[in-house]
Amino acid sequence: MRLFWYAERLKGGAVRGNAEPLTDGGFGAVATMDGQGGLGQVVAHSAMSQAIALSREFGIGAVAVRNSGHFGTAMYFTRLAALAGCVGFISTNASPAMAPWGGKERRIGTNPWSWAAPAGRHAPMMLDIANTSVARGKLYLARQRNERIPAGWAMDDHGNATTDPAAGIAGTILPMAGHKGYAISTIMDMLSGILPGSRFGSSVVGPYVPDGVSGAGHLVLAIDISATRPLADFESDMERLIDELKATPRQPGVDRIYYPGEIEALSDIRLRRYGIRLPKDTADELRDKAGELGIVAPF
Repeated sequence: MRLFWYAERLKGGAVRGNAEPLTDGGFGAVATMDGQGGLGQVVAHSAMSQAIALSREFGIGAVAVRNSGHFGTAMYFTRLAALAGCVGFISTNASPAMAPWGGKERRIGTNPWSWAAPAGRHAPMMLDIANTSVARGKLYLARQRNERIPAGWAMDDHGNATTDPAAGIAGTILPMAGHKGYAISTIMDMLSGILPGSRFGSSVVGPYVPDGVSGAGHLVLAIDISATRPLADFESDMERLIDELKATPRQPGVDRIYYPGEIEALSDIRLRRYGIRLPKDTADELRDKAGELGIVAPF
């Protein structure tokens, strides 16, 4: 769904397609990186790779990133750390989508963050959340599918609750857990924007518009588990924790208890086997735009 939003920003020069992230300062286990206005996915991958490398030397690696962009799914990057035997963390700021608690005008982004860790015989334990009641992309998806959104997701530009995704997009996304989500999002903006010296607050530009430099920033951490204890012991305890969670007596109608990241891991297996069902509008756009580039879509 976002592919051609990125494409419009690349074509207009808002994103530099050939930018190479540059390590620019820091000392010891801490580095700073300038994304040079490149694609957030490329910059975040480079930052996590460097954080993992630093953790091998110092036990922990931290990379503060400025001048990056929207990077999509946060747990993609923390999973890289988990697969390398590390605990991984990433935070990012984003374009304004949420009002400060009690306000009705957008001032702060959803500012997602993610943790991941290896879990022995299980797929990595992973958390990837935005600080709003829902990721903004889900409103765009609902609008594309001509669906209503649940109450509690968004309010319109007058500060009234709405189940119309278009009104929610024009208005603001509501924070998760009320004032707590707003406060966490503000802290993530400090870590991701102010700490590395990138843009913050309402000055960050998102992928939904074709122009304007993003200025998004990130904070990326990797902790080498072997610096604290043998990796095998850590993974054994993770297995015990997951077993304990799953053995919890279940509520009526609940067939299975999942640990964080398990649903996504099962989905990954299923979709690789059976394929991904795309909304018709998304499939049509991919096919049409691919044709403009001389690419024959395989669907």
